[in-house]
Amino acid sequence: MNQVLIEHLDPAAWRAKPPGKARSIAAIFTHVHNVRTKWVRLTAPHLKVPAQLNRANCTPQQARAALAESAARCAEMLAEALGGPGSRVETFWRDGWARPWPVGPEMLCYMLTHEAHHRGQVCMLARQLGFPFPTDVASGIWNWEKLWKECGASGVAGLSAAPRARPIEGKATVP
Repeated sequence: MNQVLIEHLDPAAWRAKPPGKARSIAAIFTHVHNVRTKWVRLTAPHLKVPAQLNRANCTPQQARAALAESAARCAEMLAEALGGPGSRVETFWRDGWARPWPVGPEMLCYMLTHEAHHRGQVCMLARQLGFPFPTDVASGIWNWEKLWKECGASGVAGLSAAPRARPIEGKATVP
């Protein structure tokens, strides 16, 4: 979803000065990547840690490449962490100052929440700066079935492409 937003972001919005002391969109995306690298470095140091980005001179193309790499490392880290016994990932370190958490759903939820929070900031900031995302992009980040298909995945295991209506007792249903 980060890739979709950067791809459709007006180039003038990338470094536009936000109101108050808020981060620019460039700084938000570099922060997301840099935090991911910190999670990998602290939680799964046996994995290759991607290089950090400098928010002062990072381009959208550099951010897209770096975010793809850090997403791949986080996916490897999560696969190991949630893969069961024998994993080299035993605790999740959110930061050097924070107490570690056991690996599990909390780790995944924390990571997803961090990402979603900053995507929301980007969408809001782009609108405030006069560069709103087109409706198909803003609503498209919620079309997970389409995003899964574009990524080559088949979606959620066990779910059919078209959910069936459940019959209501005493009522006819339309298939």
